[in-house]
Amino acid sequence: MKIEQIYTGCLAQGAYYIESAGEAVVIDPLREVTPYLEKAEKAGATIKYVFETHFHADFVSGHVDLSKKTGAPIVYGPNANPSFEAHVATDGEEFAVGKIRFRVLHTPGHTMESTCYLLLDEEGREKALFSGDTLFIGDVGRPDLAQKAAHLTQEQLAETLFDSLRNKVMPLPNDVIVYPAHGAGSACGKNMSKETFDTLGHQKETNYALRANMTKAEFVKEVTTGLLPPPAYFPLNVALNKNGYDSIDEVMRRGTQALSPRAFEAAANETGALILDTRDPQTFARAFVPNSINIGIDGSFAPWVGALIPDVKQEILIIAAPGREEEVVTRLARVGYDYCLGYLDGGIEAWQQAGLETDQIESITVDELDERLAANPAAPVFDVRKNSEFLSEHIEGAETAPLDYVNESMLLLPKDKTTYIHCAGGYRSMIFTSILRARGYDTLVDVQGGFKAIKDSGKFAVSAYVCPSTLS
Repeated sequence: MKIEQIYTGCLAQGAYYIESAGEAVVIDPLREVTPYLEKAEKAGATIKYVFETHFHADFVSGHVDLSKKTGAPIVYGPNANPSFEAHVATDGEEFAVGKIRFRVLHTPGHTMESTCYLLLDEEGREKALFSGDTLFIGDVGRPDLAQKAAHLTQEQLAETLFDSLRNKVMPLPNDVIVYPAHGAGSACGKNMSKETFDTLGHQKETNYALRANMTKAEFVKEVTTGLLPPPAYFPLNVALNKNGYDSIDEVMRRGTQALSPRAFEAAANETGALILDTRDPQTFARAFVPNSINIGIDGSFAPWVGALIPDVKQEILIIAAPGREEEVVTRLARVGYDYCLGYLDGGIEAWQQAGLETDQIESITVDELDERLAANPAAPVFDVRKNSEFLSEHIEGAETAPLDYVNESMLLLPKDKTTYIHCAGGYRSMIFTSILRARGYDTLVDVQGGFKAIKDSGKFAVSAYVCPSTLS
């Protein structure tokens, strides 16, 4: 028997490939399915089933494409009602795969179709639990995402989750290995560990939501306290996972079309497509196509795309570092942005060589910021980190304008004064500044290195530190 966790850091997502005696299953696959097909081919195995733990909100699963390419049925737990052909299993139903079996454990609460898959080894022993978003390492799935579909409040869903955990999960042997669908950084929970698997016994000892003496009322209060609003793209991804989507092959063919500078310019003018520049923030700042926005591929790319581009059907034109165009299209497709029209062939250099206009964003060092504020102490400084980060620690006199709420935050900024923008390390501040630059804010100055560089310099008064865990 082989269990392989395929972890994708930018989404904090775990997919699973499990193989036994020439047969395999894939659990919660990512959108691009070639890696799973290659694993099976290399092992001489047949993918027998595609298991889905629930209708995912934070990414588009590869279940539809993988089923079409392999003939393997898609399996959901009870209460699922997908628009495509699938096997909706009953609670306790078992599936044989080689010499092992998987038992369906219906565990509603995160969503009403949420299901765990319990692996029974060759001797029938309970070996591993693929827990989806029901149970994470250090946390449990948030109960507020499925309220509308379930016609329940988040408190009622939390009560349902409490019962699922107590009746289905916690009675399992302590040595069962828990393999969740997400880790730290995912918006599907609030307190996940950086570890990506653990024994159930250790989780019973350390996971706040599995305390043996916890009442249902205590569970509901603790699980629902401190939940931030989910990203706007979540319900759009649920719809794609439930109703189906274009083949990843077609998405890749469409998105990886190389466009000359003139063709790129024409496409932008004719379609109104968003120009998304995925290069390094400082490289972007030096020269970019006017009105493009920067979300760097080497950061939390997909989550920020999902948070800031409200429509997954938005047409997009890509500017990328040479050789990374396919990676960009793939990572956009993972969160449902399937309408890339192509990329700028030759990048910004080709654009400049064609004699086309470029724009710049001023980006200064911390030392330069210190000099400028010494000359003009009243100059506005805005911190675009999350509000909890700002409350934890910030430059004295700075104001908060979180990138998460850029439309509201921009209303705080003056358009007629030089204004300094920083985040934690320089990634989010360039996203923020580029968005506002495209909206006519031309007096914004980015601060390189963000709050870390500001604090490390010792040149700025910083508020007293408050541990983020104490902030509600």
